[in-house]
Amino acid sequence: MFLVLSRQTAVPTNVSSLMGVDGHVSQGPWFASVLTLKTSAPLRAEPKKKKKVDPRREQMVRERLKKKLKKLERVPPELIPIEDFTTPAKYMDETRVRGAPQLPFEESERRALLLKEWSRYKQTQHRAEMEAVGLAVEAQREALEELRLESEELYQAALRPDPLLFPFNHQGPSYTPPKAQYEAPEGKYNNITKVYTQ
Repeated sequence: MFLVLSRQTAVPTNVSSLMGVDGHVSQGPWFASVLTLKTSAPLRAEPKKKKKVDPRREQMVRERLKKKLKKLERVPPELIPIEDFTTPAKYMDETRVRGAPQLPFEESERRALLLKEWSRYKQTQHRAEMEAVGLAVEAQREALEELRLESEELYQAALRPDPLLFPFNHQGPSYTPPKAQYEAPEGKYNNITKVYTQ
């Protein structure tokens, strides 16, 4: 145990009372001699006890590990199945067939008549469109023949395509390298991946 005078210790104002007859500092609670400094031995420390290792037991553990390593070397590694390529058995069941709903006779007749009426309407529309296109092509051919009789230059100019007939400008996507620092958003998902240990 050390006896140390700290700065916070109050020193008495009457210092002359501590002085001896010969002028030396006498023994007191604030001043201790160097010869009186003593240390106490550490009583709570305890050396670690070494475990007694049996050489036969250690040899058996080593042999066991060697056997396990040889067994792992003999068995080929198990392949992890790719579940995306295998169809679940519940989807292979052929008895799970969804049948068509049974409609009453009046509803089935109404749908059949509606389908026939729709087919007739589309056929009439198609014929009218084809007739209009045919008339336009025939009128264009006759106009070009009459123009050729008048002037060959005007006929050749009429055959050239007119880029201003349909004023449409379009700029497609240009090829650009990807951004190096771009991180694509992953979105929210539930990870159901199975972890296989070998």
